[in-house]
Amino acid sequence: MSTSTFDDTIARLSQGQAVAAAELEQFAASVDLITLGMLADDIRRQRHGARTTFLRVAEVAVQTVLDGDAAWPAAAREVRITGAFTMIDEMRAAIRAVAQAAGDVPVSAFSLAELERAANGDVFVVRGWLDGLRADGLGLIAEAPLDLVQDAPAMLHGAAAADLRVARATVQRRATGGPLAFAQEIARLQAATQAIRAFAPIPRTISAEPTTGYEDVRAVAFARIVLADVPHIQVDWMLHGPKLAQVALTFGADDVDNVSPLDEVAEGRRRSPLEEIRRNIRTASLEPVERDAYFQPVN
Repeated sequence: MSTSTFDDTIARLSQGQAVAAAELEQFAASVDLITLGMLADDIRRQRHGARTTFLRVAEVAVQTVLDGDAAWPAAAREVRITGAFTMIDEMRAAIRAVAQAAGDVPVSAFSLAELERAANGDVFVVRGWLDGLRADGLGLIAEAPLDLVQDAPAMLHGAAAADLRVARATVQRRATGGPLAFAQEIARLQAATQAIRAFAPIPRTISAEPTTGYEDVRAVAFARIVLADVPHIQVDWMLHGPKLAQVALTFGADDVDNVSPLDEVAEGRRRSPLEEIRRNIRTASLEPVERDAYFQPVN
């Protein structure tokens, strides 16, 4: 790719204009990490300015709920039930118990992949489960691991038909075709469903060949550059840690998921998770805005 063509591609990408897949692949092969990060950050700032949202989440194990021992800090803006999807009656009982205790705080649970697997791929069975779970108080499906769901369009449409939003699309393992190819695949999925509000492009499980920080921030940058139809690019605070999260915010991410809801820690309120996330966002020259599970700002 010549210098003039390279510069022209960057200019069109930064303006949100369409770029052919072959041209984008040439661009990806020739661009350096700093240029890539600057372009992704420019696109992110055009879309969100300096505004950077974060979500405080309380995770509770489903078995703890069923045992009647679940509790969480009042500052949580989402209560996320963790653990494997098992018998539907048990899952509905868990949702009812948490929803009743959570009040106005949204409750999320399950992944589309485990729902699909439990139903042997039958989207109509999943749809029936989701109708019941929503009636019991489920506010959101916790995640859609897009590299594990076998029929992502059908599952996403089924969730939408049950009037349940998927809180976040995720990646479990490093994409074999590279971050650009995977981002392009997700772009096609989003064009067909318009169901993805937030995408977390950094792999959530460590494989035999773990990702490097270099690969992780490239994945974030390509996600922001390619996924024009996805509003938010997300990083997980608890899973990936403050340092990688902060760097990701300068490479196109605009939302931080899974911040601890604890207001008090042994070191004092000034060292609490709330103050730490605010400091990290401000250190990246961005503006922290706490949100709820539906991306509405909270005081």
